[in-house]
Amino acid sequence: MFEILIYLFETYVHSESKMSIDYKSLTNDLSDIGFQQKDIYNALRWLKNLSCYKKNNISSMSLASGQISTRVYNQKELFKLNSDCRGFILFLEQLEILTLDTREMIIDRIMALEMNELNLEDLKWIILIVLFNAPGCKIVYRKLENLLFNFTTEIIH
Repeated sequence: MFEILIYLFETYVHSESKMSIDYKSLTNDLSDIGFQQKDIYNALRWLKNLSCYKKNNISSMSLASGQISTRVYNQKELFKLNSDCRGFILFLEQLEILTLDTREMIIDRIMALEMNELNLEDLKWIILIVLFNAPGCKIVYRKLENLLFNFTTEIIH
C-alpha cells in the first residue's frame, strides 16, 4: 500500500499532471504495473480519508501564536513511530512547518498505514503527501520540500 501512495504522489500529484480521476482505469493501471488489488483498494481508501480533511476545512493554527503543546504518544504510536520519527516530527513543529492540526493529521494517516514500523524516510514521504493535500499548507509544503530535496553541503577547506 505504501509503495502505491508514493507511486501516485510522484506520478500524478507531485508532477501536477492534469487528469480527471477515473478510479476504474487508475485501478487497472496500478494492477497492470503489478500492484495487488487489496493494496490498491487500501491506498485509494487512505487517500480518500486524507481528502476528508479538505472537506472538513481544518483550521490553520499557527505555532507562532502560542499554540504549542507536547505530544504524548500512545503505545501503538510509540511502536509504529521510532524515536527518530518522533524527533523529526518535533523538529518540524519547532521550524513551524507543522502545526498542531497538521501533526495530528500526519499521525492519523501514519496509524492508518498497514505497516508495523515506519522509518524516517517513509515518514518524510507521508508528511509531504499530507501537507500537499492539507488546506492552507502550500507554503509549508514548499518549505519542507526545499528542506528535504534542495539540501546543499558546503565544502570547508
